[in-house]
Amino acid sequence: MDSKHLHWADQTAEKIIREKGDKETYTCASGITPSGTVHIGNFREIISVELVARALRDKGKKVRFIYSWDDYDVFRKVPKNMPRQEMLAEHLRFPITMVPDPTGRDESYARHNEVDVESELPKVGIYPEYLYQSERYRSSLYAEGIRTALEHRDQLKNILDKFRDDDHKIQGEWWPISVFCDNCNKDETDIDGWDSEWGVSYHCNSCNHKETVDIRSSKGVKLGWRVDWPMRWEYEKVDFEPAGKDHHSQGGSFDTARLVCKEVYNWDAPVSFRYDFIGVKGSAGKMSSSSGNVINLADVLRVYIPEIARYLFAGTRPNTEFTISFDLDVIKTYEDFDKTERIAWGAEKAKDESVYQKERRIYELSQVGNMPVMMPYQIPFRHLCNLIQIADGNIEKVIADIDDIQSEQLEGLRRRCMCAKYWVEECAPEEFKFQLRPSGEISSVLQDDEKAAVKSLREDVIAVIESFADDKACAEAIYKTAEKHNMDGKILFRAAYQALIGKDQGPRLASFLRTINKDRLLDILAAY
Repeated sequence: MDSKHLHWADQTAEKIIREKGDKETYTCASGITPSGTVHIGNFREIISVELVARALRDKGKKVRFIYSWDDYDVFRKVPKNMPRQEMLAEHLRFPITMVPDPTGRDESYARHNEVDVESELPKVGIYPEYLYQSERYRSSLYAEGIRTALEHRDQLKNILDKFRDDDHKIQGEWWPISVFCDNCNKDETDIDGWDSEWGVSYHCNSCNHKETVDIRSSKGVKLGWRVDWPMRWEYEKVDFEPAGKDHHSQGGSFDTARLVCKEVYNWDAPVSFRYDFIGVKGSAGKMSSSSGNVINLADVLRVYIPEIARYLFAGTRPNTEFTISFDLDVIKTYEDFDKTERIAWGAEKAKDESVYQKERRIYELSQVGNMPVMMPYQIPFRHLCNLIQIADGNIEKVIADIDDIQSEQLEGLRRRCMCAKYWVEECAPEEFKFQLRPSGEISSVLQDDEKAAVKSLREDVIAVIESFADDKACAEAIYKTAEKHNMDGKILFRAAYQALIGKDQGPRLASFLRTINKDRLLDILAAY
Protein backbone atom coordinates (compact mmCIF):
# COMPACT_ATOMS: atom_id res chain seq x y z
CA MET A 1 0.00 0.00 0.00
CA ASP A 2 1.37 3.41 -0.98
CA SER A 3 0.95 6.02 1.75
CA LYS A 4 0.97 8.73 -0.94
CA HIS A 5 -2.55 7.75 -2.00
CA LEU A 6 -4.11 7.97 1.45
CA HIS A 7 -3.62 11.61 2.39
CA TRP A 8 -5.93 14.40 1.21
CA ALA A 9 -2.97 16.41 -0.10
CA ASP A 10 -1.87 13.49 -2.28
CA GLN A 11 -5.42 12.92 -3.49
CA THR A 12 -5.65 16.61 -4.43
CA ALA A 13 -2.32 16.40 -6.26
CA GLU A 14 -3.61 13.44 -8.26
CA LYS A 15 -6.76 15.40 -9.13
CA ILE A 16 -4.70 18.37 -10.34
CA ILE A 17 -2.62 16.14 -12.62
CA ARG A 18 -5.73 14.39 -13.88
CA GLU A 19 -7.71 17.57 -14.62
CA LYS A 20 -4.89 19.84 -15.77
CA GLY A 21 -2.94 17.21 -17.68
CA ASP A 22 0.72 16.31 -17.49
CA LYS A 23 2.59 19.64 -17.33
CA GLU A 24 6.21 20.58 -16.82
CA THR A 25 5.29 22.96 -13.96
CA TYR A 26 2.11 23.27 -11.92
CA THR A 27 1.21 26.63 -10.39
CA CYS A 28 -0.37 26.60 -6.92
CA ALA A 29 -1.67 29.87 -5.55
CA SER A 30 -2.75 31.53 -2.35
CA GLY A 31 -3.08 35.11 -1.19
CA ILE A 32 -4.68 37.63 1.10
CA THR A 33 -5.18 41.34 1.65
CA PRO A 34 -2.79 42.52 4.43
CA SER A 35 -5.53 44.63 5.99
CA GLY A 36 -4.50 43.61 9.50
CA THR A 37 -2.79 40.83 11.42
CA VAL A 38 -2.78 37.69 9.27
CA HIS A 39 -4.43 35.19 11.62
CA ILE A 40 -4.11 31.44 11.95
CA GLY A 41 -7.31 30.94 9.97
CA ASN A 42 -5.61 32.62 7.00
CA PHE A 43 -2.59 30.39 7.59
CA ARG A 44 -4.80 27.38 6.93
CA GLU A 45 -4.96 28.38 3.26
CA ILE A 46 -1.20 28.93 3.07
CA ILE A 47 -0.28 25.56 4.55
CA SER A 48 -3.01 23.75 2.61
CA VAL A 49 -1.41 24.97 -0.61
CA GLU A 50 2.06 24.08 0.67
CA LEU A 51 0.97 20.54 1.55
CA VAL A 52 -0.51 20.04 -1.93
CA ALA A 53 2.61 21.54 -3.52
CA ARG A 54 4.75 19.13 -1.49
CA ALA A 55 2.55 16.23 -2.59
CA LEU A 56 3.01 17.26 -6.24
CA ARG A 57 6.78 17.44 -5.77
CA ASP A 58 6.74 14.00 -4.14
CA LYS A 59 5.21 12.77 -7.39
CA GLY A 60 8.19 14.18 -9.30
CA LYS A 61 6.46 17.35 -10.51
CA LYS A 62 7.85 20.89 -10.59
CA VAL A 63 5.75 23.38 -8.66
CA ARG A 64 5.52 27.15 -8.59
CA PHE A 65 3.90 28.19 -5.31
CA ILE A 66 2.83 31.85 -5.55
CA TYR A 67 1.48 33.92 -2.70
CA SER A 68 -0.23 37.18 -3.65
CA TRP A 69 -0.22 40.09 -1.27
CA ASP A 70 -3.30 42.08 -2.31
CA ASP A 71 -1.71 45.24 -0.95
CA TYR A 72 -3.35 47.44 -3.58
CA ASP A 73 -6.74 46.84 -2.02
CA VAL A 74 -8.43 49.75 -0.30
CA PHE A 75 -7.91 50.37 3.43
CA ARG A 76 -11.48 50.07 4.71
CA LYS A 77 -11.29 49.70 8.48
CA VAL A 78 -8.81 50.38 11.30
CA PRO A 79 -8.14 47.19 13.31
CA LYS A 80 -8.53 47.58 17.05
CA ASN A 81 -5.14 46.03 17.84
CA MET A 82 -3.13 48.68 15.96
CA PRO A 83 -1.54 51.76 17.58
CA ARG A 84 -2.09 55.34 16.33
CA GLN A 85 -5.72 54.78 15.48
CA GLU A 86 -6.33 58.41 14.49
CA MET A 87 -3.43 58.44 12.03
CA LEU A 88 -4.68 55.23 10.44
CA ALA A 89 -8.21 56.62 10.22
CA GLU A 90 -6.87 59.56 8.21
CA HIS A 91 -5.76 57.07 5.54
CA LEU A 92 -9.05 55.23 5.11
CA ARG A 93 -9.89 54.62 1.42
CA PHE A 94 -6.18 54.78 0.50
CA PRO A 95 -4.47 51.76 -1.06
CA ILE A 96 -3.15 49.72 1.87
CA THR A 97 0.37 50.02 0.54
CA MET A 98 0.16 53.84 0.96
CA VAL A 99 -0.94 53.71 4.60
CA PRO A 100 2.01 54.47 6.95
CA ASP A 101 3.16 51.79 9.38
CA PRO A 102 1.80 52.95 12.77
CA THR A 103 4.77 51.28 14.52
CA GLY A 104 7.36 52.93 12.28
CA ARG A 105 9.08 49.60 11.70
CA ASP A 106 8.35 49.16 7.99
CA GLU A 107 7.77 51.39 4.99
CA SER A 108 4.00 50.92 5.07
CA TYR A 109 1.12 49.42 7.01
CA ALA A 110 0.77 46.70 4.38
CA ARG A 111 4.46 45.87 4.51
CA HIS A 112 4.33 45.59 8.30
CA ASN A 113 1.66 42.89 8.09
CA GLU A 114 3.49 41.17 5.23
CA VAL A 115 6.81 41.06 7.10
CA ASP A 116 5.12 39.53 10.14
CA VAL A 117 4.07 36.58 7.97
CA GLU A 118 7.13 36.33 5.75
CA SER A 119 9.42 36.12 8.79
CA GLU A 120 7.41 33.28 10.34
CA LEU A 121 6.69 31.00 7.36
CA PRO A 122 10.28 29.68 7.00
CA LYS A 123 10.02 28.38 10.58
CA VAL A 124 7.38 25.92 9.37
CA GLY A 125 9.14 25.15 6.08
CA ILE A 126 7.06 27.35 3.75
CA TYR A 127 8.83 29.35 1.05
CA PRO A 128 6.39 30.78 -1.51
CA GLU A 129 7.16 33.21 -4.29
CA TYR A 130 5.61 36.48 -3.11
CA LEU A 131 3.70 38.62 -5.59
CA TYR A 132 2.98 42.19 -4.49
CA GLN A 133 -0.12 43.38 -6.30
CA SER A 134 0.62 47.07 -5.63
CA GLU A 135 3.83 46.72 -7.63
CA ARG A 136 2.11 44.76 -10.40
CA TYR A 137 -0.82 47.16 -10.79
CA ARG A 138 1.37 50.25 -10.60
CA SER A 139 3.64 48.89 -13.31
CA SER A 140 0.54 48.34 -15.52
CA LEU A 141 1.31 44.64 -15.75
CA TYR A 142 -2.40 43.95 -16.00
CA ALA A 143 -3.25 46.58 -18.63
CA GLU A 144 -4.37 43.94 -21.13
CA GLY A 145 -6.46 42.17 -18.49
CA ILE A 146 -8.11 45.45 -17.52
CA ARG A 147 -8.91 46.28 -21.12
CA THR A 148 -10.37 42.80 -21.64
CA ALA A 149 -12.68 43.43 -18.68
CA LEU A 150 -13.78 46.78 -20.11
CA GLU A 151 -14.47 45.16 -23.47
CA HIS A 152 -16.67 42.54 -21.78
CA ARG A 153 -18.34 44.94 -19.33
CA ASP A 154 -21.92 43.89 -20.12
CA GLN A 155 -21.04 40.20 -20.08
CA LEU A 156 -19.30 40.58 -16.71
CA LYS A 157 -22.34 42.36 -15.31
CA ASN A 158 -24.56 39.47 -16.41
CA ILE A 159 -22.21 36.90 -14.86
CA LEU A 160 -22.11 38.75 -11.54
CA ASP A 161 -25.92 39.05 -11.55
CA LYS A 162 -26.37 35.37 -12.41
CA PHE A 163 -26.29 34.27 -8.75
CA ARG A 164 -28.11 37.29 -7.30
CA ASP A 165 -31.78 37.71 -6.62
CA ASP A 166 -33.62 40.72 -8.05
CA ASP A 167 -33.04 42.83 -4.96
CA HIS A 168 -29.26 42.46 -5.21
CA LYS A 169 -28.62 42.72 -8.96
CA ILE A 170 -26.38 45.54 -10.17
CA GLN A 171 -28.40 48.72 -10.70
CA GLY A 172 -27.52 51.50 -13.14
CA GLU A 173 -24.18 51.98 -14.86
CA TRP A 174 -21.48 49.61 -13.70
CA TRP A 175 -17.76 49.38 -14.38
CA PRO A 176 -15.44 46.45 -13.62
CA ILE A 177 -12.74 48.88 -12.46
CA SER A 178 -12.13 51.41 -9.73
CA VAL A 179 -9.58 54.23 -9.68
CA PHE A 180 -7.43 55.61 -6.87
CA CYS A 181 -7.40 59.37 -7.33
CA ASP A 182 -4.02 60.62 -8.51
CA ASN A 183 -4.47 63.75 -6.40
CA CYS A 184 -5.71 62.51 -3.00
CA ASN A 185 -5.02 58.74 -3.30
CA LYS A 186 -8.55 57.74 -2.26
CA ASP A 187 -10.81 55.38 -4.19
CA GLU A 188 -13.85 57.65 -3.76
CA THR A 189 -14.08 58.13 -7.52
CA ASP A 190 -16.63 57.56 -10.27
CA ILE A 191 -15.82 56.43 -13.78
CA ASP A 192 -16.98 58.94 -16.40
CA GLY A 193 -16.13 56.93 -19.49
CA TRP A 194 -13.83 54.72 -21.52
CA ASP A 195 -12.69 55.53 -25.05
CA SER A 196 -12.78 51.86 -26.18
CA GLU A 197 -8.99 51.88 -26.34
CA TRP A 198 -6.74 52.68 -23.35
CA GLY A 199 -8.22 55.90 -21.98
CA VAL A 200 -10.34 55.97 -18.82
CA SER A 201 -11.89 59.19 -17.47
CA TYR A 202 -12.86 59.64 -13.83
CA HIS A 203 -13.67 62.27 -11.24
CA CYS A 204 -12.99 62.19 -7.50
CA ASN A 205 -15.85 62.78 -5.08
CA SER A 206 -13.42 63.54 -2.27
CA CYS A 207 -11.22 66.26 -3.79
CA ASN A 208 -13.05 67.03 -7.09
CA HIS A 209 -10.02 66.09 -9.18
CA LYS A 210 -10.80 65.04 -12.78
CA GLU A 211 -8.63 63.47 -15.44
CA THR A 212 -8.32 60.93 -18.23
CA VAL A 213 -5.64 58.29 -17.72
CA ASP A 214 -4.00 55.70 -19.97
CA ILE A 215 -4.38 52.26 -18.37
CA ARG A 216 -1.03 51.27 -19.90
CA SER A 217 0.75 53.79 -17.69
CA SER A 218 -1.69 54.81 -14.95
CA LYS A 219 -0.88 53.67 -11.42
CA GLY A 220 -4.40 53.96 -10.04
CA VAL A 221 -6.70 51.78 -12.17
CA LYS A 222 -7.66 48.49 -10.55
CA LEU A 223 -10.11 45.66 -11.27
CA GLY A 224 -12.86 44.81 -8.81
CA TRP A 225 -12.23 41.70 -6.71
CA ARG A 226 -14.51 39.28 -8.55
CA VAL A 227 -12.87 40.16 -11.86
CA ASP A 228 -9.34 40.67 -10.56
CA TRP A 229 -9.17 37.14 -9.12
CA PRO A 230 -10.01 35.23 -12.33
CA MET A 231 -7.91 37.66 -14.42
CA ARG A 232 -4.89 36.70 -12.34
CA TRP A 233 -5.72 32.98 -12.62
CA GLU A 234 -5.31 33.33 -16.37
CA TYR A 235 -2.28 35.64 -16.14
CA GLU A 236 -0.37 33.30 -13.78
CA LYS A 237 -1.81 30.10 -15.32
CA VAL A 238 -2.96 28.90 -11.89
CA ASP A 239 -3.70 25.16 -11.59
CA PHE A 240 -4.72 24.99 -7.94
CA GLU A 241 -6.06 27.44 -5.36
CA PRO A 242 -8.28 26.64 -2.37
CA ALA A 243 -10.72 29.08 -0.81
CA GLY A 244 -12.61 29.49 2.44
CA LYS A 245 -16.14 28.22 2.77
CA ASP A 246 -17.50 31.78 2.47
CA HIS A 247 -15.95 32.10 -1.01
CA HIS A 248 -17.00 28.53 -1.86
CA SER A 249 -20.63 29.00 -0.85
CA GLN A 250 -23.19 28.49 -3.62
CA GLY A 251 -23.20 31.58 -5.83
CA GLY A 252 -20.18 32.94 -3.96
CA SER A 253 -17.09 34.58 -5.37
CA PHE A 254 -15.56 31.30 -6.56
CA ASP A 255 -18.62 30.43 -8.64
CA THR A 256 -18.63 33.81 -10.35
CA ALA A 257 -14.84 33.82 -10.74
CA ARG A 258 -15.00 30.41 -12.43
CA LEU A 259 -17.42 31.75 -15.07
CA VAL A 260 -15.46 34.98 -15.56
CA CYS A 261 -12.24 33.02 -15.98
CA LYS A 262 -13.68 30.74 -18.67
CA GLU A 263 -16.04 33.06 -20.53
CA VAL A 264 -14.03 36.29 -20.44
CA TYR A 265 -10.40 35.23 -20.04
CA ASN A 266 -10.63 31.86 -21.82
CA TRP A 267 -8.90 29.92 -19.02
CA ASP A 268 -10.24 27.03 -16.97
CA ALA A 269 -10.48 27.90 -13.30
CA PRO A 270 -8.02 26.13 -11.02
CA VAL A 271 -8.72 22.93 -9.14
CA SER A 272 -9.92 23.95 -5.71
CA PHE A 273 -11.37 22.78 -2.44
CA ARG A 274 -13.15 24.47 0.42
CA TYR A 275 -11.37 24.88 3.74
CA ASP A 276 -13.24 25.52 6.96
CA PHE A 277 -12.76 27.97 9.78
CA ILE A 278 -10.51 27.48 12.80
CA GLY A 279 -11.49 28.19 16.37
CA VAL A 280 -9.29 29.03 19.32
CA LYS A 281 -10.10 27.36 22.63
CA GLY A 282 -11.82 29.90 24.83
CA SER A 283 -12.47 32.35 22.00
CA ALA A 284 -15.95 32.52 20.47
CA GLY A 285 -16.79 33.21 16.86
CA LYS A 286 -14.90 33.51 13.59
CA MET A 287 -11.53 35.23 13.67
CA SER A 288 -11.27 38.55 11.85
CA SER A 289 -8.17 40.56 10.94
CA SER A 290 -10.17 43.78 10.78
CA SER A 291 -11.31 43.45 14.39
CA GLY A 292 -7.79 42.80 15.68
CA ASN A 293 -9.01 39.93 17.87
CA VAL A 294 -6.75 37.29 16.41
CA ILE A 295 -4.22 34.54 17.02
CA ASN A 296 -1.43 34.38 14.45
CA LEU A 297 1.25 31.85 13.51
CA ALA A 298 3.79 33.45 15.85
CA ASP A 299 1.39 32.89 18.77
CA VAL A 300 1.00 29.22 17.81
CA LEU A 301 4.76 28.70 17.49
CA ARG A 302 5.34 29.95 21.01
CA VAL A 303 3.36 26.96 22.30
CA TYR A 304 3.74 24.31 19.61
CA ILE A 305 6.94 23.10 17.95
CA PRO A 306 6.89 23.72 14.16
CA GLU A 307 6.21 20.06 13.40
CA ILE A 308 3.07 20.11 15.55
CA ALA A 309 1.98 23.43 14.02
CA ARG A 310 2.09 21.62 10.65
CA TYR A 311 0.59 18.43 12.11
CA LEU A 312 -2.53 20.29 13.25
CA PHE A 313 -3.30 20.97 9.58
CA ALA A 314 -1.75 17.94 7.90
CA GLY A 315 -3.71 15.66 10.20
CA THR A 316 -7.08 17.35 9.56
CA ARG A 317 -9.01 17.42 6.29
CA PRO A 318 -9.34 21.04 5.07
CA ASN A 319 -13.15 21.01 5.06
CA THR A 320 -13.22 20.06 8.75
CA GLU A 321 -13.51 22.78 11.36
CA PHE A 322 -11.19 22.35 14.33
CA THR A 323 -9.89 24.23 17.35
CA ILE A 324 -6.35 25.17 18.27
CA SER A 325 -6.03 25.00 22.03
CA PHE A 326 -3.88 27.01 24.41
CA ASP A 327 -5.34 25.47 27.58
CA LEU A 328 -4.73 22.01 29.07
CA ASP A 329 -5.64 20.42 25.73
CA VAL A 330 -2.14 21.44 24.59
CA ILE A 331 -0.95 18.37 26.50
CA LYS A 332 -3.23 16.07 24.52
CA THR A 333 -2.15 17.62 21.21
CA TYR A 334 1.47 16.82 22.06
CA GLU A 335 0.48 13.31 23.13
CA ASP A 336 -1.37 12.72 19.83
CA PHE A 337 1.59 13.93 17.80
CA ASP A 338 4.02 11.81 19.83
CA LYS A 339 1.92 8.72 19.13
CA THR A 340 1.94 9.49 15.39
CA GLU A 341 5.72 9.93 15.62
CA ARG A 342 6.21 6.59 17.39
CA ILE A 343 4.06 4.80 14.80
CA ALA A 344 5.94 6.48 11.95
CA TRP A 345 9.27 5.33 13.35
CA GLY A 346 8.02 1.86 14.23
CA ALA A 347 8.48 2.47 17.96
CA GLU A 348 4.77 1.71 18.47
CA LYS A 349 2.79 -0.79 16.46
CA ALA A 350 -0.12 0.56 14.44
CA LYS A 351 -3.50 -1.13 14.43
CA ASP A 352 -2.95 -2.32 10.86
CA GLU A 353 -0.92 -1.49 7.74
CA SER A 354 -3.35 1.17 6.48
CA VAL A 355 -3.18 3.01 9.81
CA TYR A 356 0.61 2.83 9.72
CA GLN A 357 0.75 4.24 6.18
CA LYS A 358 -1.69 7.02 7.01
CA GLU A 359 0.13 8.03 10.20
CA ARG A 360 3.49 7.79 8.45
CA ARG A 361 2.32 10.14 5.68
CA ILE A 362 0.85 12.66 8.14
CA TYR A 363 4.17 12.61 9.98
CA GLU A 364 6.16 13.11 6.75
CA LEU A 365 4.03 16.10 5.81
CA SER A 366 4.40 17.49 9.34
CA GLN A 367 8.15 17.83 8.92
CA VAL A 368 9.58 21.28 8.29
CA GLY A 369 12.00 19.74 5.80
CA ASN A 370 13.21 16.20 5.25
CA MET A 371 12.65 13.40 7.75
CA PRO A 372 15.07 13.62 10.71
CA VAL A 373 18.03 11.25 10.71
CA MET A 374 16.72 9.51 13.82
CA MET A 375 13.57 9.49 15.89
CA PRO A 376 13.39 12.65 18.04
CA TYR A 377 13.83 12.29 21.77
CA GLN A 378 10.40 12.10 23.40
CA ILE A 379 9.53 13.43 26.83
CA PRO A 380 5.77 13.60 27.51
CA PHE A 381 4.79 17.27 27.43
CA ARG A 382 3.12 17.17 30.87
CA HIS A 383 6.25 15.67 32.42
CA LEU A 384 8.47 18.14 30.58
CA CYS A 385 6.47 21.04 32.02
CA ASN A 386 7.01 19.59 35.49
CA LEU A 387 10.74 19.20 34.86
CA ILE A 388 11.01 22.81 33.74
CA GLN A 389 9.19 24.05 36.84
CA ILE A 390 11.33 21.86 39.07
CA ALA A 391 14.39 23.42 37.39
CA ASP A 392 12.97 26.92 38.05
CA GLY A 393 12.64 27.48 34.30
CA ASN A 394 16.26 26.56 33.47
CA ILE A 395 15.99 24.67 30.17
CA GLU A 396 19.71 23.84 29.99
CA LYS A 397 19.55 22.24 33.43
CA VAL A 398 16.65 20.05 32.29
CA ILE A 399 18.60 18.92 29.23
CA ALA A 400 21.83 18.41 31.22
CA ASP A 401 20.04 15.94 33.52
CA ILE A 402 19.12 13.69 30.55
CA ASP A 403 21.90 11.18 29.99
CA ASP A 404 20.58 9.11 27.08
CA ILE A 405 19.97 11.81 24.47
CA GLN A 406 21.93 11.84 21.20
CA SER A 407 23.52 14.99 19.79
CA GLU A 408 21.19 14.82 16.75
CA GLN A 409 18.19 15.04 19.09
CA LEU A 410 19.31 18.05 21.13
CA GLU A 411 17.96 20.85 18.95
CA GLY A 412 14.50 19.31 18.72
CA LEU A 413 14.29 18.75 22.48
CA ARG A 414 15.47 22.28 23.17
CA ARG A 415 12.68 23.67 20.96
CA ARG A 416 10.14 21.52 22.80
CA CYS A 417 11.49 22.78 26.12
CA MET A 418 11.13 26.40 25.00
CA CYS A 419 7.49 25.78 24.05
CA ALA A 420 6.81 24.01 27.34
CA LYS A 421 8.39 26.86 29.33
CA TYR A 422 6.34 29.48 27.49
CA TRP A 423 3.12 27.53 27.83
CA VAL A 424 3.48 26.82 31.54
CA GLU A 425 4.45 30.42 32.32
CA GLU A 426 2.03 32.25 30.03
CA CYS A 427 -0.89 29.96 29.14
CA ALA A 428 -1.31 27.12 31.63
CA PRO A 429 -4.10 27.35 34.24
CA GLU A 430 -2.92 28.36 37.70
CA GLU A 431 -3.61 24.93 39.18
CA PHE A 432 -1.01 23.44 36.83
CA LYS A 433 1.75 25.85 37.86
CA PHE A 434 4.04 25.37 40.85
CA GLN A 435 7.34 26.50 42.30
CA LEU A 436 9.40 24.55 44.80
CA ARG A 437 9.70 26.21 48.21
CA PRO A 438 13.08 27.52 49.43
CA SER A 439 15.04 25.19 51.70
CA GLY A 440 13.99 25.06 55.33
CA GLU A 441 10.73 27.03 54.97
CA ILE A 442 7.87 25.53 56.97
CA SER A 443 4.30 25.79 55.69
CA SER A 444 2.17 27.88 58.02
CA VAL A 445 -1.06 26.09 57.10
CA LEU A 446 -0.06 22.62 58.38
CA GLN A 447 -1.22 21.19 61.71
CA ASP A 448 1.24 19.52 64.09
CA ASP A 449 0.18 16.00 63.08
CA GLU A 450 0.61 16.93 59.40
CA LYS A 451 4.09 18.30 60.06
CA ALA A 452 4.99 15.08 61.84
CA ALA A 453 3.76 13.07 58.85
CA VAL A 454 5.82 15.22 56.48
CA LYS A 455 8.88 14.57 58.68
CA SER A 456 8.25 10.82 58.38
CA LEU A 457 7.82 11.22 54.62
CA ARG A 458 11.26 12.83 54.52
CA GLU A 459 12.93 10.18 56.67
CA ASP A 460 11.10 7.02 55.55
CA VAL A 461 10.49 7.70 51.85
CA ILE A 462 12.63 10.50 50.45
CA ALA A 463 15.80 9.48 52.31
CA VAL A 464 15.67 6.08 50.58
CA ILE A 465 13.86 7.09 47.40
CA GLU A 466 16.46 5.48 45.13
CA SER A 467 15.45 2.10 46.55
CA PHE A 468 12.01 2.21 44.93
CA ALA A 469 11.91 0.41 41.61
CA ASP A 470 9.04 2.46 40.19
CA ASP A 471 6.33 4.99 41.01
CA LYS A 472 4.01 2.28 42.29
CA ALA A 473 6.49 1.13 44.93
CA CYS A 474 7.09 4.72 45.98
CA ALA A 475 3.32 5.38 46.23
CA GLU A 476 2.90 2.34 48.46
CA ALA A 477 5.58 3.71 50.79
CA ILE A 478 3.80 7.07 50.94
CA TYR A 479 0.53 5.37 51.96
CA LYS A 480 2.39 3.37 54.64
CA THR A 481 3.64 6.66 56.06
CA ALA A 482 0.04 7.90 56.26
CA GLU A 483 -1.00 4.66 58.02
CA LYS A 484 1.84 5.12 60.47
CA HIS A 485 0.26 8.40 61.55
CA ASN A 486 -3.33 7.09 61.39
CA MET A 487 -3.92 9.63 58.66
CA ASP A 488 -5.99 9.48 55.49
CA GLY A 489 -3.71 9.33 52.45
CA LYS A 490 -5.35 12.39 50.93
CA ILE A 491 -4.43 14.45 53.99
CA LEU A 492 -0.77 13.42 53.75
CA PHE A 493 -0.75 14.19 50.04
CA ARG A 494 -2.09 17.68 50.73
CA ALA A 495 0.45 18.21 53.49
CA ALA A 496 3.28 17.08 51.21
CA TYR A 497 2.22 19.45 48.46
CA GLN A 498 1.92 22.33 50.93
CA ALA A 499 5.39 21.58 52.27
CA LEU A 500 6.93 21.33 48.80
CA ILE A 501 5.09 23.88 46.64
CA GLY A 502 2.65 25.72 48.91
CA LYS A 503 -0.44 24.30 47.21
CA ASP A 504 -3.06 21.71 48.10
CA GLN A 505 -2.50 19.79 44.85
CA GLY A 506 0.29 19.14 42.39
CA PRO A 507 1.75 16.54 40.01
CA ARG A 508 1.37 12.84 40.87
CA LEU A 509 3.25 12.71 44.15
CA ALA A 510 5.27 9.51 43.75
CA SER A 511 6.50 10.47 40.29
CA PHE A 512 7.06 14.04 41.48
CA LEU A 513 9.28 12.95 44.37
CA ARG A 514 11.26 10.56 42.17
CA THR A 515 11.83 13.32 39.59
CA ILE A 516 13.21 15.97 41.95
CA ASN A 517 16.83 15.76 43.08
CA LYS A 518 16.93 13.85 46.38
CA ASP A 519 19.25 16.29 48.17
CA ARG A 520 17.07 19.21 47.17
CA LEU A 521 13.99 17.46 48.59
CA LEU A 522 15.77 16.75 51.85
CA ASP A 523 16.86 20.40 52.08
CA ILE A 524 13.35 21.73 51.42
CA LEU A 525 11.92 19.52 54.17
CA ALA A 526 14.91 19.85 56.53
CA ALA A 527 13.02 22.08 58.98
CA TYR A 528 10.43 19.34 59.61
